[in-house]
Amino acid sequence: MTGAIAYNEAASLRRALERVLPAVAKPGRYTGGEWNMARKDWAAAEVRLAFLFPDVYEVAMSNLALRILYGLVNDDPRFLCERVFAPWPDMAEKMRAAGIPLYGLESLRPLRAFDVLGVTLQYELSYTNILYMLDLAGIPRRSARRRQSGGAENWPWLLAGGAGAFNPEPLAPFFDIFLLGDGEELLPAVLAQIGAAKKNGVSRAETLRRLTGRAGVYVPEFYTPQTDGQGVFQGVRVEAPAPAQVQKAVVTDFSAAYFPVRCIVPYNEAVHDRIMLEVMRGCTRGCRFCQAGMTGRPLRERRPELLRRQAQEAVRATGYEEISLVSLSTGDYSGVGGLLRDLTADMAAWSVNVSLPSLRLDSFDVTLAAEVQKVRKSGLTFAPEAGSQRLRDVINKGVRDEDLIQTVTAAFAAGWHNIKLYYMIGLPTEREEDLDGIAAQAEAVLAAGRRAGVRARVAVSVSNFVPKPHTPFQWAAQDDPAVLLAKQSYLREKLRRTAVKLQCHDAEMSAAEAVLSRADRRGADLLEALADRGAMFDSWSEWFRPELWRAAFAATGLKAADFTGARSLTAPLPWDHLSAGVCGAFLRAEAEKAGRAERTADCRLICGRCGACGGAA
Repeated sequence: MTGAIAYNEAASLRRALERVLPAVAKPGRYTGGEWNMARKDWAAAEVRLAFLFPDVYEVAMSNLALRILYGLVNDDPRFLCERVFAPWPDMAEKMRAAGIPLYGLESLRPLRAFDVLGVTLQYELSYTNILYMLDLAGIPRRSARRRQSGGAENWPWLLAGGAGAFNPEPLAPFFDIFLLGDGEELLPAVLAQIGAAKKNGVSRAETLRRLTGRAGVYVPEFYTPQTDGQGVFQGVRVEAPAPAQVQKAVVTDFSAAYFPVRCIVPYNEAVHDRIMLEVMRGCTRGCRFCQAGMTGRPLRERRPELLRRQAQEAVRATGYEEISLVSLSTGDYSGVGGLLRDLTADMAAWSVNVSLPSLRLDSFDVTLAAEVQKVRKSGLTFAPEAGSQRLRDVINKGVRDEDLIQTVTAAFAAGWHNIKLYYMIGLPTEREEDLDGIAAQAEAVLAAGRRAGVRARVAVSVSNFVPKPHTPFQWAAQDDPAVLLAKQSYLREKLRRTAVKLQCHDAEMSAAEAVLSRADRRGADLLEALADRGAMFDSWSEWFRPELWRAAFAATGLKAADFTGARSLTAPLPWDHLSAGVCGAFLRAEAEKAGRAERTADCRLICGRCGACGGAA
């Protein structure tokens, strides 16, 4: 599409929006124009990227990956990046009625005017929103369909990255490229190659061939799934020039990695409306259920003096009054005490609060917590994950009952009253006594509060185990929803006569998440059947409709058990041709150790030879 046509369409779209926005909730979601929003010359950009986040504005604007990649791309004079979020159903209805296609917030140009659409895959239950957004944009869902509908060259490239890219198979028929691993260096390199192809008239097919083989680039059309007579996955056939296994991209010098100090300040309050300083990436703990901990390896830290400078620049650029030090386990950052003291002193003149969102029981320091909550002690959250020591050993969660009681006792003495505990049910080898342990721990925390003379408020949040790719539990079964519901009911009864507040995650939503987490390419048919029936915002409990999932399974002939059941340690997996850096031998050894309730040490203490740092098991 020419620049003039795109501009005229944008002007027309703006006029249509002026008529529609007064009739929808939270119109600020759809206007753009926020503080620090990038304003770039559309005609001068060699590659125009629309960054699609398949959820609403408030959720998307809290996402650190969006902040990083939006700033990274727009700081490059060759490129342009705009934001596109999933419209809430009321807005989607108005857009369809008015003939308004989905558009970029910065220029109000329709998505089909962009060169590349980049989607972040943060959560499996957002996948239906990807098809919902493509439909609103008037872009054919499947890459094969786009090739047939006027030729692939006439449609934007579709690429995706994020956590879900480590098993993108249920989305593979919809995308041209997936990016595995850290995007700070990978995304600009891919955009540059797409820009060169655009300038020199190189076909999309040839560009895909040139891109494959680059670390972190997965081109699904070169990998054909093989199945048996019943459609069960048996492996992939790889076509030249693609590698047998795609290796993820890794930023080795984390202090040199891009950080956005001038992040956008949203109009509508975001879920996490603050500066987010990423102090480190990766984790050394080795929790066997945790995909982020495995795929994020190796551990890399930012230098404390750099973090202090980034914090000061970000406060000046945004005016935010809170800085959150983010990572998978910020308490494990090697210089966390000194960094907190220095940042708190730096920020005192601006009255900016420094917060720690992620603290482990076995690395909790009440003096650190007090340092960041000097003004208001809002509450503390801990994640024992399992109710018994045996099951915590199974999942390699290195905390003990006494760690919890010592920690909350110190917290109560320091002035905290509110404690939230996170657990997971349905874990491999779980028994009834493990559920009893959850109730016993919660009551023990209440008792610790009474001994400290505190009127403690204890909340227990229970999620359902979902087996994730590239973890030691990737072969494990998920409990049937009926079993999970029975376990939730058992816990409610155990806690009914206590002052503990219990919240349980929806079992059917967890089952749907598990299906998409471990699906092969047959999952694309299921997603399309869901989209055809109006599924959207499945990660929102008020919009998740189990009847649509049942209808989609019936229409495709698939069963949830095809994807949620146990698998042999030797069975081929749909993501075996994609490497997250942790080798299969290590994961199998960890699965076997889980069966023996045997712990593995933190790899900062003893190298587990997982392969992420070069040493294989």
